[in-house]
Amino acid sequence: MTAARPEAAAAPARRAPRRRLRYAGTVALFLLPSAVPLTLFTLVPMAASFWTSLHEWNLITPMEWVGFGNYAELLGDEGTRAAFLHTLAFIAGYLPLVYAGGLGLAVLLNRAMAGRNLFRAIYFLPVITSWVVVALLWKWLLNPAGGIVNWALGLLGVHGPGWWTDPAWAMPSIILASAWKDLGFVMIILLAGLQAIPKEYHDAASVDGATGLARFRYVTLPLLSPSTFFVVVISLINGFQVFDQVHVMTRGGPGGATQVVVEQVYDLTFRYGRAGAASALSWLLFAVVLLVTQLQVRAQRRWVHYG
Repeated sequence: MTAARPEAAAAPARRAPRRRLRYAGTVALFLLPSAVPLTLFTLVPMAASFWTSLHEWNLITPMEWVGFGNYAELLGDEGTRAAFLHTLAFIAGYLPLVYAGGLGLAVLLNRAMAGRNLFRAIYFLPVITSWVVVALLWKWLLNPAGGIVNWALGLLGVHGPGWWTDPAWAMPSIILASAWKDLGFVMIILLAGLQAIPKEYHDAASVDGATGLARFRYVTLPLLSPSTFFVVVISLINGFQVFDQVHVMTRGGPGGATQVVVEQVYDLTFRYGRAGAASALSWLLFAVVLLVTQLQVRAQRRWVHYG
């Protein structure tokens, strides 16, 4: 037999880097339409925000370098701690309410009933409605003087609270408005999860003598856990970024009772002319959201069941 020539054996090895380079170029070409706006409108603003957080700046005069002074000031500021506590209070009330309500609607509308698609559309309508419209609507509904909610409570002999004008009821007012708007989104996600559960699992549980409540607890909820995990992660991220409804309904009041983190970022920038401190607070919020999300991703191994 004739031995293979060294030049012939080395040819495929020389062509391999070219193929990889050509493949990388093809991938980059297809990613370009999304990579360009991602870079221009997300990565560049993030870098600019971090650079701003290292300065004192009122949006008019030149920046003044302060290093991590803004971060140190915010971490020791009582108002910042209060804003984070108010944000956590909002999440603590909002998340269970929106999940329980969305799950109830999903279970109800997963059954065969007349007008089911119409009801699904009606419940989803607030999701696509502007937050300003929803906040103004609930501000009117919860008006202590002439709102429909207090009027209905009066018919039942109950003296309605001050709602968004009362420091004790301002945050519950925002939670109600927020949960009402997002119920449809949670409902759609959980409804898709319910419809993905094979009917055979419920049939097998029924044959074993499981009641409807037992089937829901031991079959439906475990198999719905991936959808639940998605809803919890998205709702927590949205909860930490709550702003529109607070700004429209209370502007952080009364007496700072609803001053959440993003509202404080807005105030630092446009009321007090401290864009550097506002950027630093935004990065602190980003760090908290990232930490909480990572903890959820790790914890999902214990309670989320796929397939």
